Amino acid sequence: QVQLVESGGGLVQTGGSLRLSCTTSGRTASSYAMGWFRQPPGKEREFVAAITRGGTNTIYADSVKGRFTISRDNAQNTVYLQMDRLEPEDTAVYYCAGRTGVFAMTIDRMYDYWGQGTQVTVSS
Repeated sequence: QVQLVESGGGLVQTGGSLRLSCTTSGRTASSYAMGWFRQPPGKEREFVAAITRGGTNTIYADSVKGRFTISRDNAQNTVYLQMDRLEPEDTAVYYCAGRTGVFAMTIDRMYDYWGQGTQVTVSS
């Protein structure tokens, strides 16, 4: 069983930056393709970004493309989400997810493991 723990959320002003981290335990991160999802207040959970098991390919939601960067350090069992030029619309609880496969997926039901979430609030 793998456990995912997110960190790095917080309050930031519009235009600011945050870096989220997701650390895996129980099994090495290199066993999983990883993704980030978010749930804005009063809305459904949505895809943000994903990265393949080896880290060679990434995909992004259109709303974050060019502003967010997903990366991973398998030696540290950690996946990152660098968020730049943050906007109030990025306010949400951000979740890290892992799936036992090579390919990155945009659909949440394709993921097997989830973290507890970390709050990101962007003030205007």
